[in-house]
Amino acid sequence: MTYSIEHFNTSVQAAIEEWPPGIRASYVRIVRQMVVSGPNLGLPYTRAFGDGLFEIRARGEEGHGRAFFCTQVERRIIILHGFIKKTQQTPQKELLLARKRLKEIRNDQR
Repeated sequence: MTYSIEHFNTSVQAAIEEWPPGIRASYVRIVRQMVVSGPNLGLPYTRAFGDGLFEIRARGEEGHGRAFFCTQVERRIIILHGFIKKTQQTPQKELLLARKRLKEIRNDQR
């Protein structure tokens, strides 16, 4: 069975589509594999952040992109937030936004 990929909103999708070509290509490869194999690809492609929050770890010549996601029933993967990483550690504001959206998803049960 395959998984479906959804975005939290159109601005999340638009932000990821604006990533530099190499990072975006890596993201697309990882997402396509997730559709076939599920969200648990493991390092270096995905990583758990705890409490149902995960990240896609896209890499290109231009740098690193991160996209936070969660999974829902019926094999749905929802991309909550994406950003280009500029520091070694994940910025707290990016993580807080992803956790806020995860909470919204859980309350809505989209």
